[in-house]
Amino acid sequence: MSNQDETPEYRLRKELPDEIPVTASEDGVAEKPAEPALTGRQRLVQGLWPPRVSRAQLIVALLLFGLGFGLAVQVASNSDSGNALRGARQEDLVRILDELDDRSQRLEDEKQGLEKQQQELENSSDQAEEARKQTVEKEKQLGILAGTVAAQGPGITMTIEDTKGTVEADMLLDAIQELRAAGAEAIQVNGVRVVAGTFLEDSGKSVSVDGNKINTPFRFKVIGNPQDLEPALNIPGGVVQTLEKEQATVTVERSDKIVVDALRAAKQPDYARSSGQ
Repeated sequence: MSNQDETPEYRLRKELPDEIPVTASEDGVAEKPAEPALTGRQRLVQGLWPPRVSRAQLIVALLLFGLGFGLAVQVASNSDSGNALRGARQEDLVRILDELDDRSQRLEDEKQGLEKQQQELENSSDQAEEARKQTVEKEKQLGILAGTVAAQGPGITMTIEDTKGTVEADMLLDAIQELRAAGAEAIQVNGVRVVAGTFLEDSGKSVSVDGNKINTPFRFKVIGNPQDLEPALNIPGGVVQTLEKEQATVTVERSDKIVVDALRAAKQPDYARSSGQ
């Protein structure tokens, strides 16, 4: 052994590991030694830990946890109910069935009561509708008599030609009275509706009906039974013979459809009132 090996500096250098040479790159910068390659397991561990959780993933996780907890509670509750019924005594089961029967009976009674009310409402509605229809029909009938609505039906048309000017108001009034007695339901004379309060008067060489002057020919449009109206005018000494004596020409024609469309305005009575008021 040489004296050089015994020097402290030499012993320290032998104990140190061998130096790794550093290679320089082309630009003069020393390159670091390459790190050892990782195995697949090591890369998997680095990718999973520490975990990286976003806010959306955390919310979804909480929702799924709540849903699972609710399902678990529901299943446990149903299981407890089934276990309770399976473990119940016979007397308890009979009592439960009786309660269910009573509840079913109450519901059935309530259903029948509602059906009865519905039927009563329908009947009352039908009665109200029928009453309304009758009221409307009665109103039309009264309107025909009062002259406030138009009317049509079978009847006659009587035309009086007065070339001599000898026909007076009382003769036309006799014709109206004869027609009413024969069952006339609606009468119109030269566009004037004849009603219960109609009055006729002479106006020079013509006649006035309710203040409306009419001229010859006088045309009566009458609704009623033609088989009753025409004979009533042609009886001996009746309307037709009386007018013919005054040298007037009278023509009576039957028809299946007579239209009386002259109207009177509805008038409020001055003194008369309904007894229901």
